[in-house]
Amino acid sequence: MMVKGQYYYDSRAPRYAVLFAAPLLFAYELLAWLLSNPVTPGVRNGADVMLKAPFVHLAGYRGVIAFDCLLAITGVWLVARDWRRHPGPLRLPVFPLMLAESVGLALIVGVVLRYATAALLHYFVLSRAAGLDMPTQLMVSLGAGIYEELLFRVILVGGLSLLAKRVFGWTPRSASVFAVLLSALLFSSFHYIGAYGDTMRVSSFVFRLLAGLVFSSLYVVRGFGITAWTHAIYDVVVTVGGA
Repeated sequence: MMVKGQYYYDSRAPRYAVLFAAPLLFAYELLAWLLSNPVTPGVRNGADVMLKAPFVHLAGYRGVIAFDCLLAITGVWLVARDWRRHPGPLRLPVFPLMLAESVGLALIVGVVLRYATAALLHYFVLSRAAGLDMPTQLMVSLGAGIYEELLFRVILVGGLSLLAKRVFGWTPRSASVFAVLLSALLFSSFHYIGAYGDTMRVSSFVFRLLAGLVFSSLYVVRGFGITAWTHAIYDVVVTVGGA
């Protein structure tokens, strides 16, 4: 029998977070490969493009392979290190519980963001990937869960928090608040960059700023795996389901 505290700890542990996020990454990459055609060449989630851009600049297509290998090696290393520090078998019931939590959180996030935006700006904001067909919207939404969380939460929130603690000498709590606020601002701004970026509007900027605050805070509290799935499920509901 799994107690609440044990589940909270396990679901944040690298071995569960990485393994839980792996199918999301696989589904996104598989859809991106299947949807590659002359009509929509190279359509990818923007964070995916940004993360791989330095590798592509240095080595072209081989750079993409190098990035994928680096990502896989890092994931395996994180899982192996966690297993060495905390040996023991995987508790398989943790994974369906993590999925159920992610679904519940995605629904809650949707309601909170819409009502919070409505309270601030007096109307709702719905986001759809303009100009993209349904399968491509699904692919981009899944990519948001994996690559936007890698970029804006794992790298940005983690890096900013470390910077605030090591360089500024701030407490862990102050450093986390600083990282959450700044990463949320950058996360919102990111959605207006590139060929498929949205037209800048105060309403959508505020909406995404609130989303950034929610997802960054969720990452600090619940870790990468659940935040990635929550983000992906939320985006699928909004962009594909039109909710």
